[in-house]
Amino acid sequence: MANVVIVGTQWGDEGKGKVVDILSEFADIIVRFQGGNNAGHTIVVNDEKTILHLMPSGILHGTKKCVIGPGVVIDPEVLWNELTRLQQKGLLQKPEALRVDYHAHVITPYHKQLDHLREAKAGARKIGTTGRGIGPCYEDRAARRGIRMADLLNETLLRRKVSENLEVLNFLFEGYYKENLLEPEAISDTLLEYGQKLKPYLDDVSIFVAEQTRQGRSLLFEGAQGTMLDIDHGTYPFVTSSNTVSGAACHGTGVGPSSIDTVIGVSKAYTTRVGMGPFPTELDDDNGRHLQSQGGEYGSTTGRPRRCGWLDCVVLRRAIRLNGIRALALTKIDVLGGLDKLRICVGYKYNGTVYPDFPLGLAGLDQVEPVYEELDGWKEDLNDVRDFDELPAAAKRYLDRVRDLLEVDLMMVSLGAKRGETLMLQNPFRQGR
Repeated sequence: MANVVIVGTQWGDEGKGKVVDILSEFADIIVRFQGGNNAGHTIVVNDEKTILHLMPSGILHGTKKCVIGPGVVIDPEVLWNELTRLQQKGLLQKPEALRVDYHAHVITPYHKQLDHLREAKAGARKIGTTGRGIGPCYEDRAARRGIRMADLLNETLLRRKVSENLEVLNFLFEGYYKENLLEPEAISDTLLEYGQKLKPYLDDVSIFVAEQTRQGRSLLFEGAQGTMLDIDHGTYPFVTSSNTVSGAACHGTGVGPSSIDTVIGVSKAYTTRVGMGPFPTELDDDNGRHLQSQGGEYGSTTGRPRRCGWLDCVVLRRAIRLNGIRALALTKIDVLGGLDKLRICVGYKYNGTVYPDFPLGLAGLDQVEPVYEELDGWKEDLNDVRDFDELPAAAKRYLDRVRDLLEVDLMMVSLGAKRGETLMLQNPFRQGR
């Protein structure tokens, strides 16, 4: 038995969904602990692509139990539609397969409207959110005016909360944004309807997880986004609205830190970023276009093209430290194939000094100059490789250099989107507690 946390080490989109899907074979319970449907995890099984936004990625293993913890913010319509699509594929045939925490906060239509209006108003200074209402929902949670999943089962309480929240927001929508008012009755009616639909799946996740742990079950905790989007530790203000680091697995689920055995970080073999904000290794050349094209670098939630750049070990060192990462799963190494030369960022030069970590905290990150090491590339196709020793010599040198620079083991190397296109070098669930 082992309990494992999976986190992204970059700006999200690292391939966590595939890693969680593969490791779910060895876990009993898969737990999503933060974020909302601004995240999209893409999984390819038997040539069929499935994009999950709220469901834990282990849901595609029909025998596993999946959990959405109180640290997640939930759009009930998105959750219900996703649940329905999975049922049409023969999954989630019993409510017991999915547990959703009563205490998770609810994304409402007014959260989404506020999100869009703020971004439009900000113009060139916008953050680059997905417009899914995630930030405004987390704001209401912190301000103690949020609506939780349990409230969808209490009509009197729900209607009062929606009416009180809209009394303020409608004043803002009409007076400041010059938008139409939203009707509290219609919103309440819709939320109450989804409450009844989702009622069979609601539970106290902390109690459920504790009982499963007492019975010797193994837990796999799945995060969304990446370390550099963490509200406290990321490239603020160009971040998400939740804590994305491994510590969030505890307060976003309701388990104590002593329940966690190991943390696995997921990183692409290069770096990508969606939205605004600093990106030191970003490439605006043929190499960047190669990474975007070969890697299919378009957001699974928004379809937006991702900015692409060389692997950044300064970012990864920070992520390893903040998360307590024991090993890395490196994805999309196949995308580097065909490039004559590869670069790895090993430090930042800022005001004439080279830093192994961010200079002056996060100040000046948009002004740093990456310090690179250069390695030879390779031309060979990696799709049929099933053993580390079968990799081209240049690919092995690249992986070995990453391992040496970061001083962590490689747990997994992904050579493509499919489950089978993966080299499992270690199995954290086979190591025990």
